Amino acid sequence: MKKYRCTVCDWIYDPAVGDPEGGIAAGTAFEDIPNDWVCPVCGVGKEDFVEEPD
Repeated sequence: MKKYRCTVCDWIYDPAVGDPEGGIAAGTAFEDIPNDWVCPVCGVGKEDFVEEPD
């Protein structure tokens, strides 16, 4: 699964890890995260994330 980077703070969403503190289980694809989820570091929404190249 693809990783996604926050364009504001550079935090990486890794689906293998998820965001347990944000209620996102490991193994959750970025596309499957609810639209109201926010970056755990800076608080911006999914629209401010970009796909990381392989």
